[in-house]
Amino acid sequence: MSIFVDESTRVVVQGLTGSQGRFHGLRNRAYGTKVVAGVTPGKGGSDVEGIPVYDSVQEAAAKEGAEASFVAVPPKAAPDAILQAAEAGIRLIVCITEHIPAKDEAYLSARLSRDFARTRLIGPNCPGIISPGKCNIGITSGDIALAGGPVGIVSRSGTLTYQALHELSQQGIGQTTCVGIGGDPVPGTTFLDVLQAFEADPETRAVMMIGEIGGDAEERAAEFIASSMTKPVVAYIAGVTAPEGRKMGHAGAIVSGSKGTARGKTEALTRAGAVVAVNPTEAGEKMVEIVRSLS
Repeated sequence: MSIFVDESTRVVVQGLTGSQGRFHGLRNRAYGTKVVAGVTPGKGGSDVEGIPVYDSVQEAAAKEGAEASFVAVPPKAAPDAILQAAEAGIRLIVCITEHIPAKDEAYLSARLSRDFARTRLIGPNCPGIISPGKCNIGITSGDIALAGGPVGIVSRSGTLTYQALHELSQQGIGQTTCVGIGGDPVPGTTFLDVLQAFEADPETRAVMMIGEIGGDAEERAAEFIASSMTKPVVAYIAGVTAPEGRKMGHAGAIVSGSKGTARGKTEALTRAGAVVAVNPTEAGEKMVEIVRSLS
């Protein structure tokens, strides 16, 4: 079983008429995702290769039954686009937009938590979510994913998300769902959120978790793994060699003093019972060993 999305999920692409929205929205549709509408203010009544475009998410949800949104708009427009989707009753929002100011992300997090508790935001600055063979929302290539489970993947890094999918698929190990939560300082969905969903999913039998330096999300995840996770977890933390105070790739991937280090995260996850790999390839190998032992 997948988490958050499945083959029935109906998706609206906010920014479908733009270059990124068009490219990835059509790619998602070609994968089999039910992309039922696009939204671009002022372009309502047009279409993109047969996908109707509306002026608002409210209209798209009412007329096409959209329940999930793919936000592919510039940074200045993204916060309003996310809130418009939430106000329209969209239950899942995937935002790939980079460079949204941290203060805007903090405001979005507070508004969603306070006023739209039923809406889940994945991202911003993330590759999105894919349930192989069922639904793909975002920029992940469906070619590297393999349907049939039994592994769930959650990652802060987009590139390492793709590598994890590829490593497992090459070994014939399928995935239930892969969630790229993004590496910004204030993500809409956390490791903890996804681990809880995988723990509750009967078809997910093992989890791969890919973290990186900065923040304490991995340490919080380790607490949940230790106290509540019954399924094996393989983890990898990127950024072992990153110098103190240097941002690595993501706005949230920065070490300050003794906090947020790869060593600290690795030790916390090891104490929690996770199998911690020294590189992405080893993470894939460890997961293959675990899955084959479960058979």
